[in-house]
Amino acid sequence: MSITMYGIPNCDTIKKARKWLEQAGIDYQFHDYRKQGVDADMVAEFCSNLCWENVLNKRGTTYRQLTAEQKESLNETNAVALLVEKPAMIKRPILRVNNDLHLGFKPEQYSSIFA
Repeated sequence: MSITMYGIPNCDTIKKARKWLEQAGIDYQFHDYRKQGVDADMVAEFCSNLCWENVLNKRGTTYRQLTAEQKESLNETNAVALLVEKPAMIKRPILRVNNDLHLGFKPEQYSSIFA
């Protein structure tokens, strides 16, 4: 089984998700957006599989710093470019288990993924 978690290490939700995986003895790779980067293909895959509105984190400070015009004009095409430019706006974590992508972390969600 191939497992990759995407995110930034100082995110509280990432810390909880990583702790859950480690306590469950699940081996995974961590892809740090800041160190390893993101590209348009990766973000486009996330958006097409998980829906760009779900991938876009509207609760973070990076999103709140966008102008009203930027927020109003968001669509799938320009959202991908914006998320590549500002990966902190990608909702976290995104977990790839083999070829399936999962968004966010809740203990019961991970329990069902790895049941």
